[in-house]
Amino acid sequence: MTDRIDDDTPADENTDATRDRQENGTELSEAADAEILHFNPWRDFNDADPQVDVFGDEPDPEQIAAFMDVVFGYCEGLIPVRSFIDKGQGIDGRPHNIWLEANGDTPDKMTTFANWASREGAAVYVIPGTVAEAGQAKAADVLQMQALVVDLDTGDIAAKRAHLEAHLGAPTMVVQSGGITPEGQQKCHIWWKLTEPVEGSDVARVCRLRGDIAAKVGGDMHFRSAHQPIRVAGSVYYKNSLKTLVRILAINPAMERDLDEFTEAVQDMPPAPGISLEPDFVREDKAKAADVLTTPVREGAQDDWSRFEGASAAIGHFVRMVHEGRMSKDAGWEGICGYNAAMLRPSWPVGRLQREAERIWALHVEKYGPPLLRLDTGAPVPTTMPAFRLGELLDDTAPMPEDIIAPRVLTPGGLLVVGGAPKVGKSDFLISWLVHMAAGVPFLGFTPPRPLRVFYLQAEIQYHYLRERLKQIALPPEVINAARDTFVATPKLKLLLDEQGSAMAAAAVKEAFPNAPVDILCVDPIRNVFDGGPDGGGENDNGAMMFFLRDRIEVLREAVNPDCGVILVHHTKKLGKHQVKEDPFLALSGASSLRGFYTSGIIMHRPDEEASERKLEIELRNGPALPSKLIDKVRGQWVELNPMNERLVRKDVGAKHDAERVRKGDVIVQMIAEQAARGKMFTPTQFAAKFENKGSLGGQTSIRERLRVLATKGQVKFLRGKKATEIGLKKNQSKFGYLCVRDMLLNTGQDVVDPETGEVSPGFIRVLPSDFMCEETGSLTPVEDPETWVEHGEVTP
Repeated sequence: MTDRIDDDTPADENTDATRDRQENGTELSEAADAEILHFNPWRDFNDADPQVDVFGDEPDPEQIAAFMDVVFGYCEGLIPVRSFIDKGQGIDGRPHNIWLEANGDTPDKMTTFANWASREGAAVYVIPGTVAEAGQAKAADVLQMQALVVDLDTGDIAAKRAHLEAHLGAPTMVVQSGGITPEGQQKCHIWWKLTEPVEGSDVARVCRLRGDIAAKVGGDMHFRSAHQPIRVAGSVYYKNSLKTLVRILAINPAMERDLDEFTEAVQDMPPAPGISLEPDFVREDKAKAADVLTTPVREGAQDDWSRFEGASAAIGHFVRMVHEGRMSKDAGWEGICGYNAAMLRPSWPVGRLQREAERIWALHVEKYGPPLLRLDTGAPVPTTMPAFRLGELLDDTAPMPEDIIAPRVLTPGGLLVVGGAPKVGKSDFLISWLVHMAAGVPFLGFTPPRPLRVFYLQAEIQYHYLRERLKQIALPPEVINAARDTFVATPKLKLLLDEQGSAMAAAAVKEAFPNAPVDILCVDPIRNVFDGGPDGGGENDNGAMMFFLRDRIEVLREAVNPDCGVILVHHTKKLGKHQVKEDPFLALSGASSLRGFYTSGIIMHRPDEEASERKLEIELRNGPALPSKLIDKVRGQWVELNPMNERLVRKDVGAKHDAERVRKGDVIVQMIAEQAARGKMFTPTQFAAKFENKGSLGGQTSIRERLRVLATKGQVKFLRGKKATEIGLKKNQSKFGYLCVRDMLLNTGQDVVDPETGEVSPGFIRVLPSDFMCEETGSLTPVEDPETWVEHGEVTP
């Protein structure tokens, strides 16, 4: 039903459009043609009058105009258009490509092209985005998009459409594409229009969303590509001797969606009933395990499936067995190696086999969570399994165990993971925290019940530099005196926490606190002491991480004090600000099983890389969620900041940032006025593109964000529609029209002669706004009195 407009990414060979191209033996033109060409020149010798199909549909100009408005109404640039002969008509022809300027004349030009294509028996497609130049049609060429689409062409179309509307809201437009499923349902395209066109990285974001939507409802996955074309509503469908109109079934042009809000809705939407997102190797409809494990697979695709498919299926079987506790990890690996040796001909190298097994294991754990405990490990296992009736749990009124660090940050037998990027200050913060706990003094709202016995097993700082750092940390004298004997730290260790290393650590803890058990055991960092077990897996291996936690950390805890709290320090990977905001704990390096194992977590990061403030994100399993904390060092001591009030520290740096934002705003306002004095006016998008990295304004995204702030404050307004054309400005399709500032004069390009002096000077006209941005809703609102310029209340820069 759809086809690609270029060949830089191969289309699925099973799609109708791809088969059409293969059967016709055609390739695409490299640039726009100067004029429309017939598909098959030999047909030009037939000079008989064309036979009109009185029962057939013809292109509908109104539907074409409505379609182009939803898909391109706010975009600027060129629209790639393609036509080719629909299959099943008994005629051949070459594809034809044109590029249309996205402006007010687009619907008429598209109607003209659709009428010509209809006479030729050709389908009409567009790429739902604009490019810069004629001849461009690859995914990397797409500059702007303003709508998302999903192509429903298989299965229960009505049920899929209902599922989409229930979770994503009513669409802007629903198009009946012309095809019919084997079950007799009409295939359709579902469209959601955005509030403004997207550019740059957001184009890829829109394409990912199109792919996610399609995956969750069983739609056409080709729309993950930006250059995937789609039929134009109002054009004619000719496939398989069926002539019908590509019709708009429902349309509401005012229904627009914010990209961020729509992204969240897509992420929250569950798969439609009957749709599985599981990898192929765990699908129930694949070959049975017995068949997989006993069927040889030869090189060169000599059998029904490839060696890769066979190996993946067999590995998937053993992964499930190990994950569900029905087989030990060693036994699972032996089974994988045995299949490789017996059934793959020739066998895979062991290295490749191990990489594929680790990949599939990570996917399985990510979907199904941490594996069940196996009884063949070195971790302590109870002789009986405790279980309690509901009544027993409800009737138990005994007081709750006392927190090791309140409120529920570290509980008896609990595990706290503290994560942060290198050099963010984890160790400095942790030492200050642990010394306060050892002294029995609250620290940044974290409260110990009494002075705690703390053993700090660290593997980063050598002895002399450790004592130097401890002296540099500004700790109150009373805290130091109270913690002199209850805080014990190791110099940089040069060992792994394997069986021998764990035994040495346990002996050191017992020697440090011979008269009472340790309360807190801290390991800093995991990476330097990590032992992945007999298979030698690293931190990225979920199985190796679980082995380390169960067979090393838990065994060490049992040896020194089963009720002590354990703190593990770990590094984080680089995440974008949006990802950190949504789920900061995804930043923890290595295997995802770590997060499923701990009882509480803390992520330390810098909200602003240029500022010294750090933020603590806190996640608890044994208690209610805690709000994040903003902290900084003031005169050498860690303090908590109040984010709701004015800055308590670094006022000068904050003032510089504020002044820079004000400066950028003033430069933008001045540039808009200066360009008008030269006879040039710009839409917001074109202004951002024209003055990128000029005047120290930064990139296009930064300029657009600053323009939105200025518009919200009323310092920038807009001129559009009829009032813009009345003063000689070109008609454009921008949602906002032209930028306008106070007391702006536009150079008309005509000279004015003073009747008294004869002096010749440029002619100027006043530019008054027609619309302004509502400070509450962000929508465009007509200006009541253009002569009176009103700015809104003060807004913090």
